[in-house]
Order: sequence, then C-alpha cells, then structure tokens
Amino acid sequence: MNAPRSGFLLGLLLTALVIAGGLSYLASPDPDGLDAVTLHGCTVTETAHGAQLDGTCIAQHPAAQHPSGHRTAGSPLADYAVGGHQGTTGLAGIVGVLVTALAAGLLFRVLRRPGARSGKG
Repeated sequence: MNAPRSGFLLGLLLTALVIAGGLSYLASPDPDGLDAVTLHGCTVTETAHGAQLDGTCIAQHPAAQHPSGHRTAGSPLADYAVGGHQGTTGLAGIVGVLVTALAAGLLFRVLRRPGARSGKG
C-alpha cells in the first residue's frame, strides 16, 4: 500500500474513532424518531409496573416476541453500551468502528483484483 493512501485511510479511521468514541456522548439517549414510529397507533399510560400500551403498534408486545424484550438484548453491544453498562456508549462506538473497519478491510482484501497487488491491473 502506498503512503498517501495509507495515510488517508489512517486519517479516516482516526476520524471515525473520534466521532464514535467522543461525539456519541452528545447524542440523545432517547431515540425519539424510533420511539415515535414504534408507538404509532398506541396510547401510552404510565402504571406502577411501567408503561402500558393500548391500541395496535409494533412496540405493543415486544416481550411476547422474545423473552428478554428483543433478540439482541443479551449481545455484547446491546442498547449501544458495552455489556449493558451505562456510560459505555463511546466504547461501544469505538468497538463498532473497529469491527466494521476490520470486516471491510478483510472483504476488500478478498475481493480485490488478482493483478492489483503487483500494480499490473
């Protein structure tokens, strides 16, 4: 890999890490747009046991679809946090960037043209 291209890719990776690791703490903890869409068609009533949804919406019975609320609830980066711990949003973002960069790098390496390594293609 030549120096200008590797410098650009390193700068791109560092920028993504700063955005994911630092600016993610400034993001709203309440994804209002997503909540609004999933609650469309329901009315929310607060009870002693939590929110009760009346009507027909996609958020009405998530526990009935999966025992823990959703299928990825037990995954390492569920709810944009590492291991479900509050305050680890930035770390989860960094892990996400690194995993995505690794997967993309491996995919690009596998899919590149055979002659591209020697500069003939």
